[in-house]
Amino acid sequence: MGDEQGLPTEAVRHYASGYEATRLFGSAPGELERIRTQEIIARFLPRPPARIVDVGGAAGVYSLWLLDQGYEVRLIDALPLHAELAAQAFHRHARREHASACVGDARQLDEADNSADVVLLMGPLYHLTERDDRLQALGEAQRVLRPGGTLFAGAISRFASLLDGLTRNFVDDPAFLPILTEDLETGQHRNPEHHPDYFTTTFFHHPDELAEEVAEAGFVLDSLLPVEGSAWLLPNLAERLRDSAKRMQLMDLLRAVEEEPSLIGVSAHFLAVARTV
Repeated sequence: MGDEQGLPTEAVRHYASGYEATRLFGSAPGELERIRTQEIIARFLPRPPARIVDVGGAAGVYSLWLLDQGYEVRLIDALPLHAELAAQAFHRHARREHASACVGDARQLDEADNSADVVLLMGPLYHLTERDDRLQALGEAQRVLRPGGTLFAGAISRFASLLDGLTRNFVDDPAFLPILTEDLETGQHRNPEHHPDYFTTTFFHHPDELAEEVAEAGFVLDSLLPVEGSAWLLPNLAERLRDSAKRMQLMDLLRAVEEEPSLIGVSAHFLAVARTV
């Protein structure tokens, strides 16, 4: 299927530059994704100390944030580069003895049963393009979590290419239209010409699909929440995030409509919050 722990070869190439270490800080949409993801996760976290397994945690952005708050963190990523970047960041942290990083496969975690209070699946469910593989990854999260443990599972919206393509005029590119058509029909996102703005091999969920997969894996779904909402499409997003009053207003407005089911798919990403029984 791929070179690294189930990742397609083209996805391995896509991440080879290590850009994921700075993506959530280097642009307004990335910053919004990070802020909102942290805000949602913080609502449901147990009090520290607790053990968190960050599966597909890339270079450790969320793991480092959790480490800052007093949690014990284990990061697992399919790419050796990501695991190494995370390990280097952990080594520089004051609480370095409470964090570790390794290479691993979300579908077969080298973790003991009932060993974690929280599992993050922030990337595997869109990089595992086959449903059976996604269910296997969810099943592993279920196995690793203690009874009453919490799962945070992220997905990319089925409609992300449509909205991004209209906003950034990608729909004017004839090469983009077949990508968009396939996204809308099946959720299977491919970028055969490796255009740098068109991402890489992934699966884009309909919100209902993510809810169904989480439930089929045996979890109780507590919330399905949009991350960026419609705000990732704003032409003045960077300005709003820089201005503290406008930033606060934007966050308040996103929270005000986050439980409206008809708006979930407008968000570039959404997050399932679920628990074991």
